[in-house]
Amino acid sequence: MSQFAFVNDLRSAVRMDEPITSGPAPRWMKKSVESTSSSANTSRKTNELMSAKKTPSKTPNKSKSPASRSASNTPAKPKTPGGDRFIPSRMSTNFDISHFKMNQENENLDISPTQSDYRKAMSENLHGCDINNVRVLSYQNKAPAPPDGYQNALKVVYSQSKTPMNVRGATRYIPHAPDRILDAPEIVDDYYLNLIDWSFSNILAVALGTSVYLWNADTGAIDQLLDLEGADYITSLKWVPNGNLLGVGTALGPVQLWDASQTKRLRVMNSHSSRVSAMSWNSHILTTGCRNGQLVHNDVRQREHIVGTIQSHTQEVCGLKWSTDGRYLASGGNDNLLNVYSGLPGQITYQSEPIYSFSQHQAAVKALDWCPWQTNVLASGGGTADRTIRFWNCNNGQCINSVNANSQVCAILWSKTYRELVSAHGFANNQLTIWKYPSLTKVAELTGHTNRILNLAMSPDGSTVLSAGADETLRMWKCFLPDPNKKKEHEKRSSRPTMLGPGLR
Repeated sequence: MSQFAFVNDLRSAVRMDEPITSGPAPRWMKKSVESTSSSANTSRKTNELMSAKKTPSKTPNKSKSPASRSASNTPAKPKTPGGDRFIPSRMSTNFDISHFKMNQENENLDISPTQSDYRKAMSENLHGCDINNVRVLSYQNKAPAPPDGYQNALKVVYSQSKTPMNVRGATRYIPHAPDRILDAPEIVDDYYLNLIDWSFSNILAVALGTSVYLWNADTGAIDQLLDLEGADYITSLKWVPNGNLLGVGTALGPVQLWDASQTKRLRVMNSHSSRVSAMSWNSHILTTGCRNGQLVHNDVRQREHIVGTIQSHTQEVCGLKWSTDGRYLASGGNDNLLNVYSGLPGQITYQSEPIYSFSQHQAAVKALDWCPWQTNVLASGGGTADRTIRFWNCNNGQCINSVNANSQVCAILWSKTYRELVSAHGFANNQLTIWKYPSLTKVAELTGHTNRILNLAMSPDGSTVLSAGADETLRMWKCFLPDPNKKKEHEKRSSRPTMLGPGLR
């Protein structure tokens, strides 16, 4: 009969009058089974309780398992009152205090702190709590915490506003690579010297050992202006404002005056007996500072050029700068002093002694520059032991701000385009740092020099900063390019030569 086994299995599989036992039970069958079992358990427990009340048993129920015994001894959790977290709860609201706070008037009385504490203590004793922390409407539940990593898209959209103008200005694009790199072989690695300067006619003067070279930024031409003989070498350079005259300080003391347009030396001024490390122009007066701490005012128009002498430093003068309006002269020395003088010789405001002498710097003060839009504000930077940039109001002699640069400050220049300044540093990063003023937040850090930066110079249009490093390179950074979106009328550079030339002797 084995030939009918397959037919019998097929008939039993397709019969519809019997329940299908293979596979999971259907959903409606599970619900009916659960409801039947729960009703049966409820009725059984009710019968047991009724029977226990009628005939209490003297012996414990041995059929009770330890698990069920421990479960029965566990106290039930109290039920928390329900409610919506957006609807105030009447159970947690103190209506008396809420009514009192709604009808309370604000009393702006001038009372002492003792009376205020006394009132607060009396209020807490009377109401049982601090009513200042009680809300008129209280809610039962707090909003549930979002899952980890959840971000509300609507919150992101509606919490962001338009970027203000000052923030957009702070996030302007600044190239972090130099626009051009020039070689500077034999540049003297001396912190106290000032070996580069940029003229108004876009001519860069660089002192390399015993020679001075001129680089035309418009054409790229390089010319040698002079070459010293013997043991002498160049220690400082300074262009006259709006002219082609270049002051050259030397290690032996004489100061030479050259006409760069004609490549001609006009005169030699024997003002010092030691090296001249810093110079600054004020109209026709060339102020020079030397190694013994002496300052000399030289009138380049006169035969007897020395018109004033100041001895206020005990060590070498390495920083010297006239303010843009000619009212103040700032000098920094290796004696950690920063002195500010007033006026020129022959003026009513002239004083041979400094009107302010600041000693807050803990190292040599070489980095000096005056703010172009606030002519009474002076920025100064200290050396390795100080590493601080300070800002001074020379109208009242107060230090208005300071920032720790975390490295030796070698030079400082204010921007002509933005409310910013740039500082040059030494070890350990040898970087240029751009600071926002007056917040003194860092805008950018420009790196590339492999040794400390010695000096800074700015192009006449104020867009490019040139840094001279002890690694014998000159790097040009276009860090102050004007915003192309702002329509500004740029002042044309005047080509009129200085009037000092015919009056020189």
